[in-house]
Amino acid sequence: MKLMPLDKITHEARLAEPIYNEEGKTLLNRGMLLSENVVERLKEKGVTFVYIEDEVTADLYPEELLTPYERQQMLTTIHKNFNDISNKMSEGATVNMDEFSQSFSKVIKEILEKVAANNEAISLLTNVISFDSSIFQHSLNVSVLSLALGKKLKLNMYELYELGLGALLHDIGKLGIPADILNKTDSLSDDEYEIMKTHTIIGFDMIRKCGTLPLLAAHCAYQHHEKGDGSGYPRQLTANEIHLYAKIISIADVFDAVTSNRVYRKALLPHEGLELLFSGANSVFDQQLVELFAKTVVIYPIGLEVQLSDGRVGIVAKTHAHLPSRPVVRVVTDSTQYDLDLSKELGVTISACEQPLIG
Repeated sequence: MKLMPLDKITHEARLAEPIYNEEGKTLLNRGMLLSENVVERLKEKGVTFVYIEDEVTADLYPEELLTPYERQQMLTTIHKNFNDISNKMSEGATVNMDEFSQSFSKVIKEILEKVAANNEAISLLTNVISFDSSIFQHSLNVSVLSLALGKKLKLNMYELYELGLGALLHDIGKLGIPADILNKTDSLSDDEYEIMKTHTIIGFDMIRKCGTLPLLAAHCAYQHHEKGDGSGYPRQLTANEIHLYAKIISIADVFDAVTSNRVYRKALLPHEGLELLFSGANSVFDQQLVELFAKTVVIYPIGLEVQLSDGRVGIVAKTHAHLPSRPVVRVVTDSTQYDLDLSKELGVTISACEQPLIG
């Protein structure tokens, strides 16, 4: 299969991977003809790329940590619990997080099993081909990315469990933010932004009162918007004052946010998301953690068309866990096709990628 920007789709193309909504349910099935109407609908929903059927790359499939079924089951659990909490808050009822902690713990333990058994770089490209990126999707993705980075840091299993719960619940305070602010597609006013920032305090208060969740999970909710240079919120902490877990989650949080579709912004590709993180290294983010994160995630997704420094064009066919920036590229010409391993061909680099629809 091939990963294609929507603006380059021809109307006889067929979908090679399903497209899911924010609850993980299938909205468009594999094999569906991408008619003009379907393509326009996808564009309106903010979808940037889709996987299409392609004879040359028919044997290429993206490898993700979670299967679609596993992902849907986890999203269903998160969606139900977050909705129950949101309903209680909107009714003015007291939220007892102890009622929900077992479900959250189960999700994290399931992700931990996957992360512990995985030695490959992590790909979450379903973000790019999902209709809407919601707090449910985002919370799950940040958990996966944070745990993968935590594993690279050689945290022990209990530390990973604490980190995972902190990641899963880092944005839970947003359930207490008015919907008109939370879902606003335009820029927030200064007053609205001040209200939005209180989600860190709301989340902290919700989790710290729970006897069955680690206290450090509460501090993850509290600190994940702090920045190394002291320009973050809510306490303007500096690098040495921010807990390691919060530093990890802040990287995963931003990376997932910019590589996911939003109503107001198109998704970036993973390598573009990493460039953004590196631009903030040693100021906003921890430099060493960003460098390690770059070795944790898939930079060039399987199926992506790339141009090489010597002018050849090909499709990413395989990634290397030890060297994500130098994948195997399937070079296709009029007369032949062959796989070029950039981890061995050190004189050749990727110079450009297919770009998503702009605007």
